[in-house]
Amino acid sequence: MAKTKTDVVILGGGHNGLVCAFYLARAGLKVVVLERRAVVGGAAVTEEFHPGFRNSTASYTVSLLNPRIIADMALARHGLRVVERRMANFLPLPDGRALAAGEGRTKAEVARFSARDAERLDAYERRLETVASILRGLILTAPPNMSDGGWIAALPEMLKAGAVGCRVAALDVTGRRDLLDLFTKSAGDWLDGWFESDPIKALFGFDSVVGNYASPYTPGSAYVLLHHVFGEVNGRRGAWGHAIGGMGAITQAMAGACAEAGVELRLEAPVVEVLTEKGRAVGAATEAGDVVRARAVVSNLHPRLLFDRLVDRAAAPADFLERIGRYASGSGTFRMNVALSELPRFTAHPEPGDHLTAGIIVAPSLAYMDRAHAEARLNGWSSQPIVEMLIPSTLDDSLAPPGGHVASLFCQHVAPDLADQHRDTVGDLMIDTIDAHAPGFKASVVGRLALGPRDLERRFGLVGGDIFHGRLTLDQLFSARPVLGHADHRMPVPGLYLCGSGAHPGGGVTGAPGHNAARAVLKDLKR
Repeated sequence: MAKTKTDVVILGGGHNGLVCAFYLARAGLKVVVLERRAVVGGAAVTEEFHPGFRNSTASYTVSLLNPRIIADMALARHGLRVVERRMANFLPLPDGRALAAGEGRTKAEVARFSARDAERLDAYERRLETVASILRGLILTAPPNMSDGGWIAALPEMLKAGAVGCRVAALDVTGRRDLLDLFTKSAGDWLDGWFESDPIKALFGFDSVVGNYASPYTPGSAYVLLHHVFGEVNGRRGAWGHAIGGMGAITQAMAGACAEAGVELRLEAPVVEVLTEKGRAVGAATEAGDVVRARAVVSNLHPRLLFDRLVDRAAAPADFLERIGRYASGSGTFRMNVALSELPRFTAHPEPGDHLTAGIIVAPSLAYMDRAHAEARLNGWSSQPIVEMLIPSTLDDSLAPPGGHVASLFCQHVAPDLADQHRDTVGDLMIDTIDAHAPGFKASVVGRLALGPRDLERRFGLVGGDIFHGRLTLDQLFSARPVLGHADHRMPVPGLYLCGSGAHPGGGVTGAPGHNAARAVLKDLKR
């Protein structure tokens, strides 16, 4: 047993925990990070899954990581290099055709299916970016928080709400209507109002079901679509890319920045209790019996794990605990890595090319996605699943031996409580789904790792396999994330803060919750 005193102890060394630790240490505080696993990074890690083959294990592509955080942490100096896909997306279709999307090519490709849709494409992207730019400006600021502490406590939140209102007021009437639609409508209804051809609607609609156990026609799914266009790669908005070395390269660079700032990172140190005294969080105890006492305790865990397992229930209000117990978390995600002896040859494009660097989406229509969700709810998984495949080794030869390749398969829909006994059956189905569009793919698979929702929960703490630490629905967004009255990262136990994706602005490898939580801690400790 060891006892340590520090300014801040952070529970979990995922990317948001590392971001939070960096900003606190840069401000001069003494910070200890306690990580359960033998490697930092949380769900943003690179691991060998077959001899000689490495890949990102859970999160698998880059766009949402905030550029200010990249600059502040000097991630490039610490080894991070992100390259852009040479084609954004490739959508093979059942009839042997395909839709290719990317800078300078999307409009001409869409015109092959609908001249009308091609003409509307620029207006669609412009209006979507108008709304995205408003929300992008709110990512690195905690949202207005409901307060019951009287006028003195409420005034700063009212001013913050006024600032948000000014941003929205800057929109014209069309922009405000679009904002309302994107927060409340289904992605299917939104896209049906814009386009007539199935492939372009499927291309955009896929983002609405990523990590979202829902149909594209579920109300609110338009926001999930919007959430995925906030990002940028190397200054180009809306682009997606690959971190050389996999997603673990991001968190290893962050760990380097933290170490340089003086953060103490402790691995294989699972936390079993948040220590409280007189109703206040005062530290953390590990499974080994070590105790770290601190002026502030910051959790990077899923909010349900934090309050179900680590915090004394007597220390938090009953109403808060009841609502955290009902906090919706669960996605239809089934994640696979496969080791390949050769590149796939798609019927629609059999020769090697830029399309193999793209996000390859097997989901030809919104109706297909709607059926996939309905069947998964009925039977536990869809017999015609939604699959996005990336082959990062086409951009990064460090991931596989010469001649070999690795592919990431991000698959939906399966039930969030899918039993382990079905893992191999579902894994076979996902590979067969790709093989139907790229004959010979199945024969090229020499190794694989399959992770269902329960595996993702056990390995990374993603409750129900939810990659966002809680569903991105209107009742769990902005000032209501994770619970109304605690959107400012301050939990109802004084001294306890939330810095993970269960806080605003939600999931994805953004770093924003960690950045914003650090600001709250610094403000309180300066008092």
